[in-house]
Amino acid sequence: MLRVNNLKVKYGVIEAVRGIDFNVKAGEIVTIIGANGAGKTSTLSAIFNLVKKEGSVKFVEGDISKLSTDKIVKHGLSLVPEGRRIFINLTVEENLKIGAYTNEENYENLKEEMFRLFPRLKQKRNSYGGSLSGGEQQRVAFARALINKPKIVFADEPTGNLDPEHSNELISLLIHLNKTFNQTFVIVTHNQEIADRMDKHYHLENGKLSLVNS
Repeated sequence: MLRVNNLKVKYGVIEAVRGIDFNVKAGEIVTIIGANGAGKTSTLSAIFNLVKKEGSVKFVEGDISKLSTDKIVKHGLSLVPEGRRIFINLTVEENLKIGAYTNEENYENLKEEMFRLFPRLKQKRNSYGGSLSGGEQQRVAFARALINKPKIVFADEPTGNLDPEHSNELISLLIHLNKTFNQTFVIVTHNQEIADRMDKHYHLENGKLSLVNS
């Protein structure tokens, strides 16, 4: 489904990503594990063309390396960014509607589907993002990414600042979505326990990537 070749990202003279290669098959959950500063966020930013890069990104046989971010999303890629980045001055429903901009005609049905996956959000549907707990905000971020029916979801440190109980609940939900709906995920994390639960994981260190297991 996704093939990344010789991906490089530089910030001035600093090489954040140093010519990495990896691939993701449909229906996999792939993790990229590494410490802070290893290049994980830069890798995702490059895939979504949010930073200048070298190398190629091919998705379902097409080259998306030079597409604008909005066109990449329309091809079926979604991103849950680090720190959630939901709109704190908008309600839960308004955040979800923004996520569904590529499929607005089906928004009502898609919204109800998200509320079934995340029942707590239905109770908070009219609450502003800034009033939610960290776990609730993370659920909004995932629902916003999932609502447009992406082929692949990228999640940057999805359990960041969550307690162990909420972290486990969230990862269990992602595994459920993968097994039940064949949803493909790429998760970047520093958490080894998360990586050990997934199909395949890579280790990223100093901008270089190596396959740990598959």
